Amino acid sequence: MTLAPASSSLLATLAGRMYTDSGVFAREQEHIFESLWFCAVRAADLERPGAFRTVQVGRESVLITRNRRGGFGAFLNVCRHRGAQLCTEESGEVRRNLQCPYHAWTYDLDGRLVAAPNLQRMPDVDRTERGLVPVRLREWLGYVWVCLADEPPSFEETVIAAVAERLGDPAAVERYAVDGLALGRRIRYDVAANWKLIIENFMECYHCATIHPELTEVLPEFADGFAAQYFVGHGAAFADEAEGFTVDGSGGFAPFAGIAEEQDRRYYAITVRPQVFINLVPDHVIVHRMFPMAADRTVVECDWLYAPDVVDSGADLSRSVELFHRVNAQDFAACERTQPAMNSRAYRAGGVLVPSEHHIGEFHRWVTDRLRPETQEPHPAMTPAEPASAALQDGGTYASP
Repeated sequence: MTLAPASSSLLATLAGRMYTDSGVFAREQEHIFESLWFCAVRAADLERPGAFRTVQVGRESVLITRNRRGGFGAFLNVCRHRGAQLCTEESGEVRRNLQCPYHAWTYDLDGRLVAAPNLQRMPDVDRTERGLVPVRLREWLGYVWVCLADEPPSFEETVIAAVAERLGDPAAVERYAVDGLALGRRIRYDVAANWKLIIENFMECYHCATIHPELTEVLPEFADGFAAQYFVGHGAAFADEAEGFTVDGSGGFAPFAGIAEEQDRRYYAITVRPQVFINLVPDHVIVHRMFPMAADRTVVECDWLYAPDVVDSGADLSRSVELFHRVNAQDFAACERTQPAMNSRAYRAGGVLVPSEHHIGEFHRWVTDRLRPETQEPHPAMTPAEPASAALQDGGTYASP
């Protein structure tokens, strides 16, 4: 299949203020991060009953717990008495209950109010009604996903469908058995850039030949500027001389037993809106979770996942970790170089997308459509008017990011 652009024309991008305006970011928090499914924590991070972790989701601190039955609970991290933050640490473990450090209101791991000073004198207090405010929760691919919306969108029709649409096969990601993998390495990046710049960067490979020498050595087609997400079902092939997905092309580990023959020696990239990147290679999986903190700041947690026996054996993971760590560092540095220019009068009306980036236009439309119910602003000029989902040459099909 020949990689070919959807059009030979330029398209307009979002305006610069969409990356800098605190009001725009506040609307994104409400209409995107607080309204859609958000990948919060890796399930294995909450290993034992009593373990908890707090996560910033939009404007809310969300508390996720492992309960006594081995399941999970998710709640707004706010005491129902006077509104103090219940858990001030990012993570921790309690024996049985969570206690507010202000007035000692106490909740069990299912969020029910179980004790408070003088509570026995108030028998009419409904302990369930005065419990922590619950948040909808789903577990998938070994991660806990939460949604703050009163009526969450279908998980199957949004999250799972996004992965299936990208890979062209609903079962393709299941073959990697991600939920059974072990954490080999986690690196946390604090990026001085807007979350949309990071997504746009991940979606395209026009920059790959310029800033990713190690990656293009392993995935030579990336040097031509075509991103893995440009075609439904397409995975970038390893170079003939590359033995594995490592920083020097040396051998990695045995391929996962369940992957199909056509998935071997291939790299697949998936964007799950609004804040997850999934990277699939034959012997490990890399998951990025973004936590937008401000218009110009995004925290990214990146997990490298391997077969449990690989991690348990103490095998040297450094060459496979180092490849994508360099990619991350290179990408985030590029986003940080771009962020200041979003305030420039030179970028007031935005920039342009070249043909190999036209699929980013669909992401821009998605963002503005999510915000439009409140802003009623027209979409930035996407001229010439050409659908981003246009069929590609030689039978290629566009993959929504």
